[in-house]
Amino acid sequence: MNDNILFIKSKKFALRIMKLSNYLRKKKEFLIQNQIFRSGTSIGANVAESIYAASKADFVNKLQIALKETSETEYWLDLLSESGILTESESKSIIADCKEIARILTTTIKTSKTS
Repeated sequence: MNDNILFIKSKKFALRIMKLSNYLRKKKEFLIQNQIFRSGTSIGANVAESIYAASKADFVNKLQIALKETSETEYWLDLLSESGILTESESKSIIADCKEIARILTTTIKTSKTS
């Protein structure tokens, strides 16, 4: 069940990151736009790869990569917010989504390692 929720949430998050990326491109914030696009869309890609993992270890590895990408994305989002490129109201919801995905990933990884 958690895997399906994680897949859906990470895909919706990637779509939000794509829209944010377009917004940043219009503001001519090309460097950070590229960084956040790569890390933010990589989360869902790694979650999708985990669905067809060759083993439990491979599954956990894919999710750990997704968790690292989530952490990087949160860093870029924090920079965008703290620099004033995004207002607090613009960044609050997407940062909350990022943190939620991190919590789900962390729980799924821990559960997978102990089962």
